[in-house]
Amino acid sequence: MKGMIDLHLHSYYSDDGEFTPEELVNKCMHRNIKMMAIADHNCVRANEAAQKKALAVGIIYIPAIEIDCTFNGINLHVLGYGIDYKSPDFEGIENNISEQSAEASDRMLLATQGLGFDINEEDMTALAENMYWDNRWTGEMFAEVLLNKPEYSDHSLLQPYRKGGNRSDNPYVNFYWDFYSQGKPCYVEMVYPSLEEIIEIIHRNGGKAILAHPGVNLKDDNQLLKEIILKGVDGIEAFSSYHSPSQSFYFYKEARNSNMLVTCGSDFHGKTKPSIEIGQHGCLISDDEMQAFVTDMLQRTKASQ
Repeated sequence: MKGMIDLHLHSYYSDDGEFTPEELVNKCMHRNIKMMAIADHNCVRANEAAQKKALAVGIIYIPAIEIDCTFNGINLHVLGYGIDYKSPDFEGIENNISEQSAEASDRMLLATQGLGFDINEEDMTALAENMYWDNRWTGEMFAEVLLNKPEYSDHSLLQPYRKGGNRSDNPYVNFYWDFYSQGKPCYVEMVYPSLEEIIEIIHRNGGKAILAHPGVNLKDDNQLLKEIILKGVDGIEAFSSYHSPSQSFYFYKEARNSNMLVTCGSDFHGKTKPSIEIGQHGCLISDDEMQAFVTDMLQRTKASQ
C-alpha cells in the first residue's frame, strides 16, 4: 500500500496549484495511486468533486485540507484528514485568508519593485486572470512573471533559478522561499490562527491533525517539534518530497516514540514545483504500519458522508 498512497496533493483551489480536482484524480489513476487526498491551502472546495471522481475510478479518497497557522512566532502548516469538509468552520478559515490576500498582494508587489524590478499590477493581473483565486498573487507568481520577462534574461538575481542554476529544480517555489517566505526581504505578514485553534477545529470536525513537512518549517529545531507534539497534533508527515532520507527517519522515530500517526505526501502542485511528481515522498514504512492509518481514515470518511 505505501507505494500507492499520496496524501498531500494540491489542486487549483490552492493559490499555487495548477490542476482541477478531477485532473488530479486522473493523474493519480495513471500513477497507480490507490489512496489519495487533496489538501489545498486553507480551502476544502476540491474535496466534493475529487471524492466523486475517485469513487468512479476506484481510488480511495480522504477529505483533507492544509491550514496555515502559527506557534511561537513560527508559521506552520497543519494537515487535516478525515474532516467533515462541509463544516462552516472551514469556510471561515478560507474567508479569513481571502480577506487578507488582496492587501498582502499589493504589499508584495511593492516589495518586489523594491528589489529593482519593473513589474506592475497589469503583469500580475494578466497571469492570474484564468486562475480560481484571481485576486491573489503569490511569490511563485512573481517568479513566473519575472523569469519570463525578456529584459531580465541576464539579471544576476534571477540566474540561480534559470536552467543550470543551483535553484533551478523548482524555480518558482524556490524564488518564493528565498524572497517571500517568513524572514525574507519580500515577506508580508498574514494573521494566521494559532496552532492550538487549528488542532481544535480539525478535531471538532472529526479529523486528525498532522504536522506537514516539518523539515521545511522547523528546520533542525528539535525542541520546537517536541513542544508542538505536546499541543495535541495526531501525527507527523514524516515522508515528504522535501525531506532527505535521514530527515524522514528522524521524524518517523519522533512520531513513533510519541505514539503518533505517520503519513506520506508528495506536496504535488504542478508547474510551481515541476521536479515533484505524484507519489514522490520516499515512504519506507511497512504496509502493516500504514494500514492502521488507512483504516481510521476510511472510518472517518464514511462518518462524514
